[in-house]
Amino acid sequence: MKTDAAKNIVVIGLGMTGLSVVNHLVRKDDGATVKVIDTRANPPGAEQLPKNVALHAGGWNMDWLLSADQIVASPGIALATPELKKAAAKGIEIVGDIELFARDVKAPVIGITGSNGKSTVTSLVGEMAKAAGINVGVGGNIGFAALDMLASEHELYVLELSSFQLETTSSLNLEAAVFLNLSEDHMDRYEGMDDYRDAKLRIFDQTKLSVWNQDDLQTKNTQTKGGNVPAISFGFTSGEYTLTEKDGAEWLTAKGELVMAVSDIALVGRHNVANCLAAMALADATGVNREAQRQAMREYRGLPHRCQQVIEHNGVLWVNDSKATNPASTEAALDGLQLAGRLHLLVGGDGKGADFSSLKPILDKLNVTLYCYGRDGHAFTNLVASPVVIETMQEAMDIAASTATSGDMVLLSPACASFDQFTNFMVRGDTFAAYAQEIAQRSAEESVTE
Repeated sequence: MKTDAAKNIVVIGLGMTGLSVVNHLVRKDDGATVKVIDTRANPPGAEQLPKNVALHAGGWNMDWLLSADQIVASPGIALATPELKKAAAKGIEIVGDIELFARDVKAPVIGITGSNGKSTVTSLVGEMAKAAGINVGVGGNIGFAALDMLASEHELYVLELSSFQLETTSSLNLEAAVFLNLSEDHMDRYEGMDDYRDAKLRIFDQTKLSVWNQDDLQTKNTQTKGGNVPAISFGFTSGEYTLTEKDGAEWLTAKGELVMAVSDIALVGRHNVANCLAAMALADATGVNREAQRQAMREYRGLPHRCQQVIEHNGVLWVNDSKATNPASTEAALDGLQLAGRLHLLVGGDGKGADFSSLKPILDKLNVTLYCYGRDGHAFTNLVASPVVIETMQEAMDIAASTATSGDMVLLSPACASFDQFTNFMVRGDTFAAYAQEIAQRSAEESVTE
């Protein structure tokens, strides 16, 4: 059923995405009746609904659902939900917010998906475009809802796209699309890894250029629809965007061109080197000049709580990776980490029953002091020879500050949830950042008095 013919539209799920859909449909003012169903008794955003948009909360309204011309489902609602399957069986079109965006967007769009790193790459490409003077909209699965951004006239859109969003998207024409990596996730929604991978591969269905990861062959598109789509790749040792050694140092390379030394990247962690390679490929595909790319990579320090550089004081770098709430996230932060000095690693919190033994092989390769704090800090003590066991994160920071010297890094990458001592990982990260600033200020004042 064509969108233009839809006169009775039902939006499933409120929150930021649902509200963006409602507001978009109301702005279009094409005579359609818009209703909202949310199974929560008190859905977020209900008070912001326009008066002429009816809401059914606390359960399903099958009469509304099965009499709709079009259903717009929020990403968190699986197409396998029995109620949606009944609607699909009647031939009712089911789409998501990204599909509505695709049908109305006028400017070029870049798409980013993957199990990890997509928020960083999306933001970094946005920063590259801004540095080039491009009026860019950055959002999708992060930040701004895609449909909200249509209210402004951007010259370029950069969208983070989850597998959930891609399931209900069929006409998103992209200038370039990247599938960064694949690891097990959302197995409660998918029948297996192949099913999950297929959902992410939909990003390549209608793109002018597909970008994949040489170090994760699962990201390569082998089932392109509608003919062959030009493809390029990135990777540490191969691909059009790769690493090259020059004078004993690693350099980012784009199609044989030396771009900048890896040591000049502001982002921390080996995984972020790969993210920079992917971002360059996308930026090149949309005409973002090389100097703007360099500027962004030199200056962009990452999203809050994701390997975010907080401060460098007396040659010691303080890094907030509070978003690392499981061992795999901490492994990514540590993988390939190269320091002139010592790593002071803060771990602990609510371990959620996780097995932390996978961290040991990585820690064995590092010059590291391990600070184990919080309720489950003891679970890390067998990973290194001489762990420092304390009660709180702030105590660990004080000890690290008293021993760290120029060339060292103090890294909060807890591998645990925060709930034993903090409201959430954001509060934990903000506390780390504020206290690091306080430590630096205190140190500076002591230097003056001396």
